[in-house]
Amino acid sequence: MATNPAPVRLSARERLLAAAGELFYEEGIQNVGVDRVIERAGVAKASLYNTYGSKDELVKAYLESRHARMTARVTRAIEHAPTPRTKLLAVFDAQAELFAEPGFNGCAFIGAASGAPRDATVEHVSDAYRAWVRALLTELATRAGADDPAGLARQLHLLYDGGAVSARLDHDPTAASAARAVAEQLLDQALA
Repeated sequence: MATNPAPVRLSARERLLAAAGELFYEEGIQNVGVDRVIERAGVAKASLYNTYGSKDELVKAYLESRHARMTARVTRAIEHAPTPRTKLLAVFDAQAELFAEPGFNGCAFIGAASGAPRDATVEHVSDAYRAWVRALLTELATRAGADDPAGLARQLHLLYDGGAVSARLDHDPTAASAARAVAEQLLDQALA
């Protein structure tokens, strides 16, 4: 007779990060206090402070985990694209997958930064994410043969951000398709 394996028990760190990820993304960082995160995670208050030290550090860990997940999503999409041109467009395909998810609530970095004070941890982590996106787009534009890869990357980054805002505010997951179509036009012009 086969027995079911015992469920894996997450550590307090993992439960706190999962709870923070759900609550911060659904409701906004500024709207969620540590007591709600602790309650959702099912841990003692001391666990949060022993593990992360502060809400600020928990927010940082949350945003860094979002960055890692987006990096993995985009990297997978790029790896499956056969040509330099389609690799660049795959960034928008990865975005389309995200926008179609039932719990999509906009770009976590835009949401977090919009309510954060200047020079806060949130701004620094969001800046790192945005720098990664811009560097990736620049690298892919270079590989595709654009004459001005940095200029093209800036335009594509605007589309990337605009697609996320439109998908959230208009409740329209097809915003990624519109952004991709414009990206194709920009890419065709840049490679002409």
